[in-house]
Amino acid sequence: MTLRRLFKKIFSTPAQPRRFDLDENVWVSLETLAEHRQSTPQAVAEDLVQQALQTVQDDSAAWDCWLTLTPREQEVAAYICQGYTSRQIAEKLNIANETVRTHARKVLSKFGTANRQILRDRLRRWDFSQWK
Repeated sequence: MTLRRLFKKIFSTPAQPRRFDLDENVWVSLETLAEHRQSTPQAVAEDLVQQALQTVQDDSAAWDCWLTLTPREQEVAAYICQGYTSRQIAEKLNIANETVRTHARKVLSKFGTANRQILRDRLRRWDFSQWK
């Protein structure tokens, strides 16, 4: 194909909106949400996809932060996310309370979070059950 024909094909054809089929239950759910939001099913679907993509990006960024932690910092972070206090973590790991606080500060710094609750919120979908 010549360059001229390629340009003509690319620039003269109006972009067609992409279409896809949905399960009837999904469509009914989108319509219900749209009615509740006073929106359209298409707008609701776009919002949901955007939220899902944002979640994937957030989880990926959190995983990248996790990989920068030392094994001990990962342990401390896991216990923090399970709601343990510094004293409880110190007892579990058999280390000084101040050492736990130091690890916690480093974890919060690496995740760019101001406090433990924000860290818990950021990692709320993660499973820390191996640290009990």
